[in-house]
Amino acid sequence: MKLASIDITLFVVYVFALIGIAWWVSREKKGHQKDTNDYFLAGSSLPWWAIGASLIAANISAEQIIGMSGSGYQLGLAIASYEWMAAITLLIVGKFFLPIFLKHKIYTMPQFLEQRYDHRVRKVMAIFWLGVYVFVNLTAVLWLGALAINTIAGVDMFYGMMFLGLFSLTYSLYGGLKAVALTDIIQVVLLVVGGLFLSYTALNLISDGNGAIQGFVDLTNKLPEKFDMILSKDNPHYMDLPGISVLIGGMWIMNLSYWGFNQYIIQRTLAAKNVQEAQKGIAFAAFLKLLMPLIVVLPGIAAVLIVPDLAKPDQAYPSLMTLMPVGLKGIIFAALVAAIVSSLASMTNSVSTIFTMDLYKDKRPNESQQHYVKVGRIVSLIALIIAMVVAKPLLGNFDQAFQYIQEFTGFFTPGICALFVLGMFWKKTTANGGLLAALGSFLLSLIFWLFWPELPFIDRVGLVFLLCIALAVVVSLLEKKGISKNAVDLNEVQFKTTSGFNVASIAVVILTAAFYIAWW
Repeated sequence: MKLASIDITLFVVYVFALIGIAWWVSREKKGHQKDTNDYFLAGSSLPWWAIGASLIAANISAEQIIGMSGSGYQLGLAIASYEWMAAITLLIVGKFFLPIFLKHKIYTMPQFLEQRYDHRVRKVMAIFWLGVYVFVNLTAVLWLGALAINTIAGVDMFYGMMFLGLFSLTYSLYGGLKAVALTDIIQVVLLVVGGLFLSYTALNLISDGNGAIQGFVDLTNKLPEKFDMILSKDNPHYMDLPGISVLIGGMWIMNLSYWGFNQYIIQRTLAAKNVQEAQKGIAFAAFLKLLMPLIVVLPGIAAVLIVPDLAKPDQAYPSLMTLMPVGLKGIIFAALVAAIVSSLASMTNSVSTIFTMDLYKDKRPNESQQHYVKVGRIVSLIALIIAMVVAKPLLGNFDQAFQYIQEFTGFFTPGICALFVLGMFWKKTTANGGLLAALGSFLLSLIFWLFWPELPFIDRVGLVFLLCIALAVVVSLLEKKGISKNAVDLNEVQFKTTSGFNVASIAVVILTAAFYIAWW
């Protein structure tokens, strides 16, 4: 299928408008050159609305839209637990984690680990994250994004990846995080409006033109099994979402690690003017997160009735887009690409930040600020090229890329979460204890995966997390060093939140609970 002329025109207008705005917001005052704080942390000047929008734009990308719609097609509404539980997780991060990070005035997560533990921990985790971002996250976004473009516009997969990579570099390479974050509000508006309209149109099709509400009623009546939020053991997809333990087990670990300790997510909060501004941004993102199942999961469920014979579940969202009317198709296509390039820009910026500030600067500490910015730009380009080369070999054979990503990262997430949680909240944690927990996570996960294959991966994540905590505690106590000299002094951290943040937190929790009660 090919886009009509009006669709292509609308899309081209969006591309050039975004590039123009990005360059405009990235301009510097006469005589001032970008330093590392400008490029990697947007000059520590981001307002709450930019932080909230950028958090969602960085999160909702190809692996979310295409992958989660595919999981909605295959699993049903239960996959929305990732979204609704993430809303509460964001508030936990804003209340307890963010004040600690901002107190330490860090650029990267590995930098915090060095301040809390030692140089070894920083280096090991920096190299690990670089590998994951390039070979898992960037490849997934590029591959699934190119798959969407191929399905909608008939563009060859390789050229689709080339376009996405060049587009993201064109608007982000010069301006850095500031260009990404300040344009993300446009990206999010386009994503939400376009996504909601796609859901409306799909439901209207199901009801034969009798409106979206009737379409939703018809959908729930015809596919009641797709609206089970808590899957029973006899459900064929129980291994992906194992019943009640989703709500009380390993998914919390997955979410805390992703939203609290993931560089390309947390980086925009590190660039806030102050703690209060960052917390307002997180509350804004939490409310937006509640909308995401309507935008990314519901279309996948609707596709079961509209396009029932798909070769792969991940084709659900792009296939629905082909049914949109001329003109609106171009807007929704722009919304999809907006999500993809925003995440690409965020990831490449974080890759360049970690490489430059955690690895390169350590070897060459006396270079100019402009030199480090130049290195960061070069690293962004190289990371994208590598991701393009390895995307097809790594992801070409997977039916549900979202589930693949979750299960792969689940091998490492428990140890990372244990490393940070103990580092922030238990003063006796030693560097050896924390490092052993982080490294032991993969080995423990592999043992369970090989010798207990019937254990759902979400449950495995929760179990391995507890074992990593125990491992770190035992090693730390055996070393008999007492309170670490690098321990976080929680008495010096301002955990107090505004009344607005507290009200927003209560509202998000009530709404999330209501969603689960409604579909129990």
